[in-house]
Amino acid sequence: MVTTEGPPRRLRAWMLEGLSDMGRTGGHTGPHAEPKPAHKGQPWWRVMCLTGVDYFSTLGYQPGIAALAAGLLSPIATIVLVVVTLAGALPVYRRVAEESPRGEGSIAMLERLLSFWKGKLFVLTLLGFAATDFLVTITLSAADASTHLVENPHLTSTLHGHQMLITLLLVALLGAVFLKGFLEAIGVAVALVGVYLALNAVVVVVGLWHVATAGHVVTDWSAALTAEHGNALAMVGVALVVFPKLALGLSGFETGVAVMPHVKGDDSDGEEKPAGRIRNTKKLLTAAAAIMSVFLVTTSFITTLLIPEKEFEAGGKANGRALAYLAHEYLGGAFGTIYDVSTIAILWFAGASAMAGLLNLMPRYLPRYGMAPHWARAVRPMVIVFTLIGFLVTWIFDADVDAQGGAYATGVLVLISSAAIAVTIAARKAGQRKWTIAFAVIAAVFLYTTVVNVIERPDGVKIGACFIAGIILVSLLSRLARAFELRVTSVTLDPMAERFVRDIASRKIRFIANEPDRRDRAEYRDKVDQIRADNDLPEQEDFVFVEVTVTDPSEFEASLTVRGEVLHGRYRVLTLESSSIPNALAALLLHVRETTGRTPHIYFEWTEGNPFANFLRFFLFGQGEVAPVTREVLRGAEPDRTRRPRVHTA
Repeated sequence: MVTTEGPPRRLRAWMLEGLSDMGRTGGHTGPHAEPKPAHKGQPWWRVMCLTGVDYFSTLGYQPGIAALAAGLLSPIATIVLVVVTLAGALPVYRRVAEESPRGEGSIAMLERLLSFWKGKLFVLTLLGFAATDFLVTITLSAADASTHLVENPHLTSTLHGHQMLITLLLVALLGAVFLKGFLEAIGVAVALVGVYLALNAVVVVVGLWHVATAGHVVTDWSAALTAEHGNALAMVGVALVVFPKLALGLSGFETGVAVMPHVKGDDSDGEEKPAGRIRNTKKLLTAAAAIMSVFLVTTSFITTLLIPEKEFEAGGKANGRALAYLAHEYLGGAFGTIYDVSTIAILWFAGASAMAGLLNLMPRYLPRYGMAPHWARAVRPMVIVFTLIGFLVTWIFDADVDAQGGAYATGVLVLISSAAIAVTIAARKAGQRKWTIAFAVIAAVFLYTTVVNVIERPDGVKIGACFIAGIILVSLLSRLARAFELRVTSVTLDPMAERFVRDIASRKIRFIANEPDRRDRAEYRDKVDQIRADNDLPEQEDFVFVEVTVTDPSEFEASLTVRGEVLHGRYRVLTLESSSIPNALAALLLHVRETTGRTPHIYFEWTEGNPFANFLRFFLFGQGEVAPVTREVLRGAEPDRTRRPRVHTA
């Protein structure tokens, strides 16, 4: 009888396509994906454009948000922001590039500094803020793209009032592209960034010309500024307080490090310390920061001086599109429409870059921690999850660009602050006293900026807290559901251990699970006598002891190395190090069965204590009631009872 594959099965196969390939790497062919080994990289300036779709696209809304946040002080507050960018964020991320040349970023640096569960929980917290950054990039960019569309003079009568629907459609279109399959598109990024920056340069030059030819504009602004804030010192003081609201202009650094694997280095580059790739990435970060700094200062200056204050407010023609307003006002409808199209394109592509970042960031950590459901290793289910979350965030913020600015800035600032802390610790460990002090000062500045931003706009930390809570809850539930999986990736025996297994393979293979204590002769003699008596075994039966030392119980998957040693002249002992005693024992038993073709037996003592407390000890610390958990791991790994290694407990 011929059977055909039904639609549900085809749908499942399509949704989980590539799952086996992603099982270990969590890779994704998007703008932030690590290239294949054969990939030789791209010139740094081309990769900078890949970063630029996220970084430079913020010009679409940054000047308007800055004007709302700082008012007449916007140019001065922006200068403070540029100083913080060039003297703070740039040195930090140049150091991050040295420490994580494969694009792991500051999260990986901090992960290496912290161990056990506190390290995992800290990384999960940072992932929550990273998710806030990337997801709000998607929704904020889509909302601003729809603003440029709705406010275009040729379309406003037709599309006015439909901004929410247009934003949702743009987010849905982004998800649909990733469901179809998103190919690396550095060439597209170069074209988009090149055109967009050229158009912005035209708007800036024309704006500066109008400021220069209409002299009263500068004097009016200066007089109003003096009347409102008094002397120059007071203005700088207020600007220092206000500039955290402009933190959107700091975005792009984490992305710049994430795309490092795409940067072409030297032919002599090694995998651990690719000097050429690091050097070129530093060029990328420096050039991007310099270009963005020039545009931030000039755009904040011309928009503040040339656009009436009321137009920045909700419902105003410059709200969320200040530079587009100037393009239409001074260069005509045709140029303004071209500018709108360019802005919409780069904002949408920024969302694509953020989606690819999410699809690469989460699999880099969660599967390795055992904190992701099995289907989360496939791209398409995660695209659907992130798209639905994007719908929710868009609905919560009513597709409002200004309202989402706080959440976006919070995600950006937390990541930059964590990077500053990471490089401070790295410099201290390297004995670099001057750099340690400098990075500590920078970290303090960013922590201040983050705190001020959270106080002024608590929505960001609320959204971040929701992502953190969701990630931790799903992660712990996933870890709980996968607690009894066989999670040892490989088993390697040293020559002495192989000899022990070979010697006992001619008879019935019997292991004794032993929790090492004093490791003296009496301990092993008493253990053998007890096992023989409890299981009614004859004197001539031969045993090999197995002892597992728990290393980091928060780790999930790891390889296993088994070493053999002879103690007190007669007791053969196999020693292992693992994050979980039952998993290590189960993996060893299955390996011995496969290599010898015989079914091994292992003997335990019952563990005293409350079963629930023992399970928690196993879940959190890799110990607890070892015997039944070892059997459960074996049962899951080997469904055929006749081939399953035997577990004996007395």
